[in-house]
Amino acid sequence: MATVSVEVTVDVPAHRVWEAIADVGAVHRRLLPGRVADARIEGDVRILTMPDGAQVRELILAVDHRIRRMAYAVVEGQRLPLTYHHAAFQVLDEGDHSRLVWLTDVLPHAMADAVRARVERGIEEMRDVLELQESER
Repeated sequence: MATVSVEVTVDVPAHRVWEAIADVGAVHRRLLPGRVADARIEGDVRILTMPDGAQVRELILAVDHRIRRMAYAVVEGQRLPLTYHHAAFQVLDEGDHSRLVWLTDVLPHAMADAVRARVERGIEEMRDVLELQESER
């Protein structure tokens, strides 16, 4: 199994970044507006609707407030030809800013570079949105 690890410094306090990550039903408003058109929760499943109408179903595995970690697995709608996709976000406190870490385990191994490109772009978009929202406070 390949693991993709990306991280970014966010000029927002960790508790505020964590509030956005932990708000799993609001990813379309708080983290990736424009990239995700809508999100809804059905039990432990988050259903993301993309701007083109495609849907991705993610099983929310953990939202741990103590260690600021959220984990999920894509169970349906993955656009890449993956047989396994598990990921986790963790928010680390670094004083007046934070570090956002995104770990993703994927199969087949050969898809790691394609996944890395997507999560690198995604984490940068999240950082930009979080920092913009913080500046508007």
